[in-house]
Amino acid sequence: MLIFLVKPSILSAQGYDVFGIGIYDVKFDGSSSNYATDFRYERRFANTLVDIGPEDDNFFYLKPFVGIETTTDSAFYILGGIYLEDNLGKLMIGNENEWNFTPSFGFGYYDDGNGKKLGNKLEFRTTFEISYQLKNKNRIGLSLGHISNANIGNKNPGVEIISFSYQKPF
Repeated sequence: MLIFLVKPSILSAQGYDVFGIGIYDVKFDGSSSNYATDFRYERRFANTLVDIGPEDDNFFYLKPFVGIETTTDSAFYILGGIYLEDNLGKLMIGNENEWNFTPSFGFGYYDDGNGKKLGNKLEFRTTFEISYQLKNKNRIGLSLGHISNANIGNKNPGVEIISFSYQKPF
């Protein structure tokens, strides 16, 4: 949140509004789960906060986002963070295509409602997303996210979230 105090021009940046729906608390190891439906909204700004790579490779342009997630178990999560984005075609074969890769990292306030107890009010989220850009510049995406408290709480069960998203430029 300090980022917005340092660079107020970020608030007027162009980017994507991301609307997602998914499955909260997916388990890949067969252990018990506390499934719920996850609803997500993010605003991804296009202004670069930090450029840590070569000028011709936008993969290393760190950009800000803010968001909120809520579940059918009344849990909610308000967060902010950074993301980076690259065109998969350019990344893999040197030619741009409609596929994009967007990893992100954020942190924020989590309230478990009637859902899974994550052990702390401060939680961190990492997400990996693949999206496809449509002809009208909107995107559809698939992401895998993980929310946990990085062992700063009295317990740290964490959750995984698989979601589909519709992304609209603003």
